Amino acid sequence: MLGSVPTWVCAVQLVAAGVVAGLLVLQWLWWRTDQRPVGAVWALAWSGSIGAMMLVGGVAGLLPHGTVRTVLGFVHAQLIAAFLLLAIPATRAFGKGPRTAWWLVGTALPLAVGAATWLTPEVREGAERADLLVGGTLLIATAVVVAYVVVTVGRMSVTVWGVILVLAGFESVTMLVVSGFMPDRDISALLAALWAVPIAFGLAGLAMVRIRQEQERARRFHRMRDATARLANAAWFSRDADALLLKARDEARTVLHDPTVEASLRPIAHGRFVCELFGTGAHDAQARALLVDLAQIVSTAAERYALTRRLERTAFADALTGLPNRRAVEKHLHDVLERANVERTRVSLVYCDLDGFKRFNDIHGHAGGDDVLVRVAQYLRTVCPGDDTYVGRLGGDEFVVVLSRAPMEPDLIHLARQVREGFVDRTVGTRPSRLSVGIATWQPGDVVDVEALVRHADTAMLEAKKSRTGFRVFDRALRRAVEAERLQRSALEAAVADGLFTAHYQPIVDSRTLEVLQVEALARWDHHGQLILPVDWLDLAEETGLIVPIGLSILGQARRALDRFQMPVSVNLAARHLADPDALDQIETAWGDTYWEHLTLEITESALVQTASAIPVLSQLRARGVRIAVDDFGTGYSSLARLSRLPVDVLKIDRSFVREVGTERGASVIRSIVELASAHGLDVVAEGVERAADLAALVDLGVRRVQGNLLGRAMATIPVRGPRPGSPGEETRPLRVVPNPRPTDDDEPHRFPQHA
Repeated sequence: MLGSVPTWVCAVQLVAAGVVAGLLVLQWLWWRTDQRPVGAVWALAWSGSIGAMMLVGGVAGLLPHGTVRTVLGFVHAQLIAAFLLLAIPATRAFGKGPRTAWWLVGTALPLAVGAATWLTPEVREGAERADLLVGGTLLIATAVVVAYVVVTVGRMSVTVWGVILVLAGFESVTMLVVSGFMPDRDISALLAALWAVPIAFGLAGLAMVRIRQEQERARRFHRMRDATARLANAAWFSRDADALLLKARDEARTVLHDPTVEASLRPIAHGRFVCELFGTGAHDAQARALLVDLAQIVSTAAERYALTRRLERTAFADALTGLPNRRAVEKHLHDVLERANVERTRVSLVYCDLDGFKRFNDIHGHAGGDDVLVRVAQYLRTVCPGDDTYVGRLGGDEFVVVLSRAPMEPDLIHLARQVREGFVDRTVGTRPSRLSVGIATWQPGDVVDVEALVRHADTAMLEAKKSRTGFRVFDRALRRAVEAERLQRSALEAAVADGLFTAHYQPIVDSRTLEVLQVEALARWDHHGQLILPVDWLDLAEETGLIVPIGLSILGQARRALDRFQMPVSVNLAARHLADPDALDQIETAWGDTYWEHLTLEITESALVQTASAIPVLSQLRARGVRIAVDDFGTGYSSLARLSRLPVDVLKIDRSFVREVGTERGASVIRSIVELASAHGLDVVAEGVERAADLAALVDLGVRRVQGNLLGRAMATIPVRGPRPGSPGEETRPLRVVPNPRPTDDDEPHRFPQHA
């Protein structure tokens, strides 16, 4: 195949080999793109064979005839064969041609025959005959390759670059064929040396185009990725699904250069959304993937927005009435106060509570209670309209109305009266339910304190429940009362913590002999050296629950007084204490394990009847020997039938009956109580004996035990009295001195005498 060629042809061929080697860089860059296309691999191999073929041909043309040139000639022929064989898979990779197995066999067989012919010594010695045989086999192989190219091109839509590549191949084949028939040896040698250059440049051009396409595809991919990221970021900061949908549409139009892209968003069941992005233009798989990704972001964001709104409604709205709940009211009130502090305007809070709601709920059930709460919400929306009003529900039957620009006091009183009188629920079977209204106003210059304003309005509402009008404004007088109660509460808490409550003892005496039979431990508050009576702090102690530690402290002091006075003691016990789950353990800890039979616990009649948990505790204490006394008997509402079933040992006649003992009515009441106690086997003690005439009347009525200031005031020690002067027992029952024992750890427990 390699004949004698001019030197300049060899030089041109070497230069062409160098150019093809440079073009291999483009093939390699094409292969190094993100997609790593298979066609780039075959193009690189195909161009490599062309470059090697030109290099071998150029070098061989410069060498003299001999063995080396002969070997290079054989190598050159095999490179041509490789070029033809690579043409088939490269064509399939570029044009999606038919399967290549039989085509490769049809190409390889004549090439193998040509190689075997060239290697036969007899044939190789006849140069012209060898060239003819090798050329014939190459021509047959070339025909097979051309046929495959024709079949492949016929099965596909040829692009511009496909036509160029086909023309370049046709030109190369033409140059190869024509080189064998040209009479001019120089031109024939030139054509034979450069016949593969057109196909090499065609492959290089294809590689360049594909590199540009890959670069454009990469830039397009990056634009799509950036558009997706921008939309995803916008989805986190936006709260409007429609605005996000428009942004997704604009992003798709910009990236795809398709102004026909449209978008739609529609809700489906269970808070789900479906988003679609579509256009009339032709979109490839990458573009369709972008549209799907953008639509997915929009639909997911729309679902999140809807869920957020539902959660906000749940967090800041009342599920029953639809009104703002406590959190929403507090937030709104804080914002209103901050704005009012700048604008120097007044803010009022109207606090409403439904009277008798618990009773209504007990009668009509929760469904009926919910219905009346809904009616209250609708009423408040109607009675307090306007942009400056904000109606909310704090919880239960408590509603508030925030007036961001509050009127003056007369108008507030008129509004309170209107709210109070405008709602009357006359459900059959119940008393009319009304609203108790309390109003508190924030004035410019006051501290911005939401909790204080709500607390003041609540206090006014509680005062309104006690008043006849049913509404109350938190004014200066109420403010002073609240402040005084706050100070007293703090002082009471400090007194309990510091142990400033001490027991004073009032004797319970025999009404005939005036002998001290028992003492009652009464609590006194030592406030800076001044003793404060329970009437001044008892209600507050019961409200705050401090009555429990106070009672336990007095019980412990009474236990020590039992050792000191050698006399049974009586201690008042609050109903709230008996309601505690561990009431029995607390009483045992305060009193101890012994001498239960010398302890009397007093509990009011109403607490004994109303506190169901008190009965088991008192029964257990009574089983240990403790005596149970009903304090203030006759002022409660216990039935006589229940009295026999209650764990009771003593009835204490209230002082209100003792004061009227001189009248026929009062004497009849006390006589009835004495007969009732006798019928049930109970003892009777009369309280509040202040006059000698009352004492004489009680003796005549059969009351054997009395107590009061006439017989001894409560003090840290007790008076010891003997029989009355002139009584039958004066000579036989002298005054008894009660020793003050000093027990030691080794002493046996004292058994105190019973004073019945």
